[in-house]
Amino acid sequence: MSYNNDRRTVMTLDAGGTNFVFGAIRGCEEVVEPIHLPSAANNLELSLANLINGFHAVRSRLKEAPVAISFAFPGPADYPNGIIWNIGNLPAYKGGVAVGPMLAAEFGIPVFINNDGDLYAYGEAISGYLPWVNEQLEKAGSPKRYRNLVGFTLGTGFGGGIVRNGELFLGDNSAAAEVWLLSQRYSEVRNIEESISIRAVRRVYGELTGTPEDKWPNPKDIYEIGIGQQEGDPAAAREAFRRMGQALGDALCNVLTIVDGIAVIGGGVAGAKSLFVPAMMEEIGSRFTGASGAEFPRLAQRAFYLEDEAQMAGFLQGEVKQVQVPHTQERVTYDSMPRVGIGFSRIGTSKAISIGAYAFALHALDCEAGR
Repeated sequence: MSYNNDRRTVMTLDAGGTNFVFGAIRGCEEVVEPIHLPSAANNLELSLANLINGFHAVRSRLKEAPVAISFAFPGPADYPNGIIWNIGNLPAYKGGVAVGPMLAAEFGIPVFINNDGDLYAYGEAISGYLPWVNEQLEKAGSPKRYRNLVGFTLGTGFGGGIVRNGELFLGDNSAAAEVWLLSQRYSEVRNIEESISIRAVRRVYGELTGTPEDKWPNPKDIYEIGIGQQEGDPAAAREAFRRMGQALGDALCNVLTIVDGIAVIGGGVAGAKSLFVPAMMEEIGSRFTGASGAEFPRLAQRAFYLEDEAQMAGFLQGEVKQVQVPHTQERVTYDSMPRVGIGFSRIGTSKAISIGAYAFALHALDCEAGR
């Protein structure tokens, strides 16, 4: 499925606790300059007014009428019905606000709302990492192709989304892939977001250095300390990211055991990958010990880090074999290596979310029209 050449336009929004950023997408590309308005997190009437005014501002800049509105909004929510409630960083919406129906009535077009982690994964599956991986496999002459993807975002929190066979997997309560609530084997009481997030990196660095909480540096500074570009404690900085990488590897193993596909990582903290990927891959390559004492790998598949040239070569090559069809002279070619690939966004997290919102709306409209 590709919407790269689609001429329909969808208005979009990236909603955060501080700002609303409005835009429009056509053919998986932005067609207007982003418009920024305050989210007014504690004032519902002002926040709703800014939602309406932002989309009107985008509409006035378009030469053609948009076919839908589609955007990411923090949950929890009843996304299919467009109802937002109990938002942590947008407390004005507590109790339930019918945002989707309000915008549909105002603009007379369908409105689609989803979680940003879900839309990130969908964008990467439609026009990002998944088609890129399959393109590399095709160029290498491999018969292997992938149709399933999990996307992880590393930032203020730990977000995720799952795409199965071209369809975004939302679950029955719009709560699928809530990966931030995964348990972790290195902590009995903390959910995994407490080890994979901005606050996690800051907290570990602060604890290791004895720095007061109000003076904890941000992850970018900690990263630069870790690579020697800033003054500080480089060993503590590297350890903070090592622990995050270990937890991320744990999460990847748990989710890839279910999804069995490609994993792509994005978000602001992903920029520090040189400090956490080694621990991530070490964890993915770790082993369990059964009751008999026998060891076995954490994953049923082999995991390849696709940002590494040598590992990418092994991933593309696989183990292509031919077998004889019993009682015939025919031979069948197949790839005998079960494997998954892990890498980082090539199009950027924000663009992937926008493309995901765009594609989700068009796919829904096409399904409704029977196309």
